[in-house]
Amino acid sequence: MLYEILKALHIVAVIAWMAGLLYLPRLFVYHAEAGPGTPQSETFKVMERRLLRAIMNPAMIAVWVFGLLLAWQGNWWLAPWFHAKLLLVFVLSGVHHVYARWRKDFEADRNTRPARTYRYWNEVPTLLMIGIVFLVVLKPF
Repeated sequence: MLYEILKALHIVAVIAWMAGLLYLPRLFVYHAEAGPGTPQSETFKVMERRLLRAIMNPAMIAVWVFGLLLAWQGNWWLAPWFHAKLLLVFVLSGVHHVYARWRKDFEADRNTRPARTYRYWNEVPTLLMIGIVFLVVLKPF
């Protein structure tokens, strides 16, 4: 029963984290189009900060905690599919940190990237998620 509870908590955390990873770069698109110093820019700063601090950071921590507990409970440490999944989750965590750095640039009115950049980056978490889900469900190796 513990394994199933951990799995449910892990899934809930993944959903929350992915929601933020998909929404934050969309906010960046709109923020980049608003221009620094505008009332819209100030609103986006608040939205981005709250999304990152109140949802994304706690969700990412929960994903890692519950995921590692699942690996321990399921004894997945030596499974090759788990190593591949772990690599993709490390990359996804790196994307999270890139987004956090970009948020700080917006907060300080230092953004130099066009909205198009954020549109492309908006797809990166989706591609990583697809790979992770296929590895977990299919356990191909």
